[in-house]
Amino acid sequence: MLRKDESGSDFYFTGQLLIAMPGMRDEQFYKTVIYICAHTDDGAMGLVLNQVIKGLSFPSLLEQLGIEEGANGRAVPIHFGGPVEAGRGFVLHSDDYQQDATLEVDGGVSLTATVDVLKAVARGRGPKQSLLALGYAGWGPGQLDDEIKANGWLQAPADMELIFDGDQATKWERSIEKIGIDPRMLSDEVGHA
Repeated sequence: MLRKDESGSDFYFTGQLLIAMPGMRDEQFYKTVIYICAHTDDGAMGLVLNQVIKGLSFPSLLEQLGIEEGANGRAVPIHFGGPVEAGRGFVLHSDDYQQDATLEVDGGVSLTATVDVLKAVARGRGPKQSLLALGYAGWGPGQLDDEIKANGWLQAPADMELIFDGDQATKWERSIEKIGIDPRMLSDEVGHA
């Protein structure tokens, strides 16, 4: 069941943050912040913003993909975007970089999933702000709404700082504080009062 906005139109979470509640039972999503890239009647797709894959560097990823351009010494963290298609790369980025395959999401944020964007980032000609992720989080029709109703997720407006800053350790807490909730007041227990 979709929510309705003030005009009575269907409300989707595209361009919003999903914040995992402390009682999230799926360890892959424990204390995650997800940026929703697409949400329609057919389902939803998003990228986890605050989990970096350890042991995988940008230069080694470029080498695995056969991309000759080096990373010019840039330290580009590679995020765990979610468990779906974990070998597929996505670049969430500022809208100053566009190509035919770029999806304009919302509020100055775009998504590109081609090798060309990786080449541009490696050459220093990519977007000013970007987040590289492997895999994505996905939901089937109605699944995300059901998880929200079951108190699995909080929703918050997104902003460029929360999306692109490198402070992964506090992104979950800062996202919750953004909607006026003290994270220490949230219970790890699942259920209803």
